[in-house]
Amino acid sequence: MHSVVVVMGVAGSGKTTVATLLAEQLQVPLAEADEFHPAANIAKMSAGTPLTDEDRWPWLDAIADWIRERAHNGGGVVTCSALKRSYRDLLGRDERVFFVHLNGSRELLADRMRGRSGHFMPVSLLDSQLADLEPLAEGEPGLELDITDPPDQLAAAAARGLAEFEGAQP
Repeated sequence: MHSVVVVMGVAGSGKTTVATLLAEQLQVPLAEADEFHPAANIAKMSAGTPLTDEDRWPWLDAIADWIRERAHNGGGVVTCSALKRSYRDLLGRDERVFFVHLNGSRELLADRMRGRSGHFMPVSLLDSQLADLEPLAEGEPGLELDITDPPDQLAAAAARGLAEFEGAQP
């Protein structure tokens, strides 16, 4: 079995950028969580309506299926907000999953969101994501990184954390 890294955090934290660099460094497949959303979720968020847990469970199940497949086929990296502990419990239920939480100030996150184009997630939903966010708890496999560091440094730190995690596994 191989580890799968979930690069997590709220919108604007740099999940895709860091996950891309990390997947390249580890030479494993990358999946973008947004690709797992049904059209109804995308439409809801595009309209500025936060998703409910009921909206998120099928999406999280699809990501968990990808994680399960990759854990038995060479590992991988996937982006996912993974805001709540219950979501992370589902994602890592049966596999070796390592979470990399990209965290930063609301101001920086909002600035980043305003600066990107072509993404469906409006800045107006940032506060609902921050309200739902439950940081990694004691005992959860992963680490938290500060998004003020450059993406290449974040990816390198994530790779080091993963190596420590894998070295501690039976």
